[in-house]
Amino acid sequence: MRTLAVLLLAIATSTAFAQTNVRLRGTITALKGDVLMVKSRDGRDIQLNLAPDAQVVTAKKTTLAEMGPNAYVGVTSVKGPDGRMVAKEVHAIGPQVPQMHGAWDSIPNSMMTNANITSTAQASGGNEITLKYKDGEQKILVTPETEVVTFVPGTRADLKPGETIFSGARVEGDGKFMAARVAVSKDGVKPPQ
Repeated sequence: MRTLAVLLLAIATSTAFAQTNVRLRGTITALKGDVLMVKSRDGRDIQLNLAPDAQVVTAKKTTLAEMGPNAYVGVTSVKGPDGRMVAKEVHAIGPQVPQMHGAWDSIPNSMMTNANITSTAQASGGNEITLKYKDGEQKILVTPETEVVTFVPGTRADLKPGETIFSGARVEGDGKFMAARVAVSKDGVKPPQ
């Protein structure tokens, strides 16, 4: 009985201190020390705490050709009128980002695919890319309207009022948001996620 009580206490404690991640998107209103003030897309005022070693990256336009063969990318796509998946954005990602294909929350009914581009072919309306990930493969149309970006190293000086951000932030035990990485717009190019 005592063992069961200890086990239940351990589970309750670990659940209470469990941290979750959230995707934060919005417009910077201010940077005060290590706290980034953001107006979220839904109008909420958010305080995003920056880790001491937080990485800042800026969005920069690129092309599929510049990304090169076998590029590791994230693609947000939606089903087109003909049933094909159509990319809304393609962005370069680092090897630490897990491969996946699943629902995404940047636009209604969107999917995110993190995978390697294994082929590119001309198609009606643009280029069709084949993305291969550990559990499968997706063919997605990249149109001339699709945003294609990469990220380049930035600094906290890039975190200026009016710029847009994306961050996969951690929710701390006290409910505050903590960011280890922030993607920020620069020269009119926004982080597309």
